[in-house]
Amino acid sequence: MHLQRYRLIVTGQVQGVGFRPTVYKLALESGLTGFVLNSAEGVAIEVQGSGSNASIFADLLRRSLPPLAQITSLSATPVPVQTGEKEFRILQSISATGHQVLISPDTATCDDCLGELFDPRNRRYRYPFINCTNCGPRLTITKSIPYDRPMTSMACFPQCPDCLREYEDPLNRRFHAQPNCCPICGPQVWLSSHQGSRLAEANSALEGAARALAEGKILAVKGLGGFHLVCAAGSDQAVAELRRRKQRWEKPLAVMASDVETALRVAVVSPAAQEQLVSIQRPIVLLPAAHNGILSEHLAPDTDYLGLMLPYTPLHHVLLDMFRLAVGPKWPPVLVMTSGNLSSEPIALGNREALQRLAPLADLFLFHDRDILIRCDDSVLRPNSVTGQPDFFRRARGYTPSPVFLRRPGPSVLGLGPELKVTVCLTKGDQAFVSQHVGDLKNLETFAFYRETISHLQSILQVRPEAQVADLHPDYMSTVHGRELEGPLFQLQHHVAHIHSVLAENRHELPALGLALDGAGLGDDRTIWGGEALLVDPRGTEYARLGHFAPVMQPGGEAAAREPWRMARSYLWSIGIATPADRPWPWLETHGQADAMVGTMLHKQINSPQTTSCGRLFDAVAGLLGLKNVMAYEGQAAIILERIQHPGDLEPYPCPLRLDLEPVQLDTLFLFSQVHADWERGAPAGMISRRFHLGLIRGLAELAVRLAERAGVHSVGLSGGVMQNATLATLLPAALAKRGLTALMHAQLPPNDACISLGQAMYGRMMLERG
Repeated sequence: MHLQRYRLIVTGQVQGVGFRPTVYKLALESGLTGFVLNSAEGVAIEVQGSGSNASIFADLLRRSLPPLAQITSLSATPVPVQTGEKEFRILQSISATGHQVLISPDTATCDDCLGELFDPRNRRYRYPFINCTNCGPRLTITKSIPYDRPMTSMACFPQCPDCLREYEDPLNRRFHAQPNCCPICGPQVWLSSHQGSRLAEANSALEGAARALAEGKILAVKGLGGFHLVCAAGSDQAVAELRRRKQRWEKPLAVMASDVETALRVAVVSPAAQEQLVSIQRPIVLLPAAHNGILSEHLAPDTDYLGLMLPYTPLHHVLLDMFRLAVGPKWPPVLVMTSGNLSSEPIALGNREALQRLAPLADLFLFHDRDILIRCDDSVLRPNSVTGQPDFFRRARGYTPSPVFLRRPGPSVLGLGPELKVTVCLTKGDQAFVSQHVGDLKNLETFAFYRETISHLQSILQVRPEAQVADLHPDYMSTVHGRELEGPLFQLQHHVAHIHSVLAENRHELPALGLALDGAGLGDDRTIWGGEALLVDPRGTEYARLGHFAPVMQPGGEAAAREPWRMARSYLWSIGIATPADRPWPWLETHGQADAMVGTMLHKQINSPQTTSCGRLFDAVAGLLGLKNVMAYEGQAAIILERIQHPGDLEPYPCPLRLDLEPVQLDTLFLFSQVHADWERGAPAGMISRRFHLGLIRGLAELAVRLAERAGVHSVGLSGGVMQNATLATLLPAALAKRGLTALMHAQLPPNDACISLGQAMYGRMMLERG
């Protein structure tokens, strides 16, 4: 009998996902001996057997992966036969730096665990922390690697004999499931008053929480990556009270429906959307709302979309089931699930922190004692109307820390992000690890979370960056922090980082034109950019600004980003209109005194920085149409402007190019003048909005064609927060394709500022390689 032995090294998402048990089972079924363990190189496997069983093991393994496993690389090398070896074993992990394994994202409760959760005969019946190797918490309970129980927040919960038997049985679904536990040995849940008094425990706590929700109360519920503020989504009174307490008057609130059938009652769910709803990531999916009166009218007043997700932890499943029983037919089994924080602060993490910060917001608290080691908000996406694939608005729980795979290996660099919608990115080899959503670096609490995120990412990746890259703006907290870190600090213009990011996601290796359609970013000329046509070479560090929107003043600086009428006033000034003609401007009744002040600012060019921002153009149109004078949240005016569009094909407004200027200008002033002319004539706002959208898209496509031809490129990267506009995201790529250009879109990250850290990191790698 001729024996062969092979050593396999596997890297990727292969820890805590049932990978080693799968290897063990396959080895037994194939009659092989050897071992498997977690090592510094990745997962190390040695298999020995006769015939071809050993040599084909790698192929067999690739075809038999457990649900959560992903292989990045697999190498197989012949090694000397070990005489006398009689069995296949799972060996203890080797702890060392430089691990090549990936921590799995947190994943939704699997069907097997759900079956046990609602089986009265099962010892984990209604236990809100049931899990196995195919589901449950991962990132949010992991301190460092290797991913073994002592390195997680489950270290303080020794397993009972029954759980230990499962954990040590290679043929059990819970073999080496690090969070494995039961009601005897695992975390516990309890209900507390907002003063901190314990009111009920275990099953009684969940029943009490469900009854309180059915009575219209607001709860703070500890989840997977932080706290949610929760109330009945069918109750106008409860939703209105939640808005009042949180001071979140108009921004949409997300909901959690008990199941797909309930989701179909309250929203229009396409097959692509349903696939994303039931995926193991369980994101918030933006769906057309049913508007049938089943849910409160206060959930999303500015949009026709409803942010909806399904339960993703056993605690959610049990709570919603008990709520359904408690509320009866009065309201549907749908709960508001909004981040447990005050506006602009990070989501609350620990029990004491939540009690301190959320006591004014919540009537009751549903606590548990499994520590969350890193905050992680819910992910938000919308199915693309053309491809059906997800377009991300926020990438966090369920997706991070899965990497973006890069064109080639390179040095390790930390992208520090900008100021709003911040993420950080750490590269390692040929992978880029973009963190979960951190938020806006506008206060010390969020900045502390930002620093925690950087530290945690370095810990789970076991890597130190050789350099950092920050935004060009010197006063961003991320830039200031970069100056305090060890190693070189590079700085990169905001919108160039946007384009580097979308090129990296698409693994695009050739120079490309980039259209950065955004709100604001400091430009090389110290003005505010945001409507940019950039030539970017992903292999180098140089770039060129080939074109941009017509520059206008932004009266009041940041105030104009909150008050759209200011930008309308600025655009009117720029097209030679200083006073109203036949129609009074819609903001004069409420902002007449401020309007006079802004007029003086424009005339004297006081506190009115120059901008080419695409976002501010949308604000100007919305302001002129009287859609919103003061925004309650970022992008609100543009959201309303998109929503009111007249359906169908209308003649686009002209948006010509100023080819006589260098850089070339997209004549957005002429575009706005057409908007104003129709508004002055009393044309319907929906018609004006549609013609504006179509005109801008046509103008952008023509700009791209001219500049791509001049630069000798054929691909156009599309990035920036305005690319979250569904009309642009659908029609602009189609317009480019019609003109023979290839549109490169974000697929793994949002197009907003959350993608900037990736672009920064890519630039930093090239700066280091250039020397």
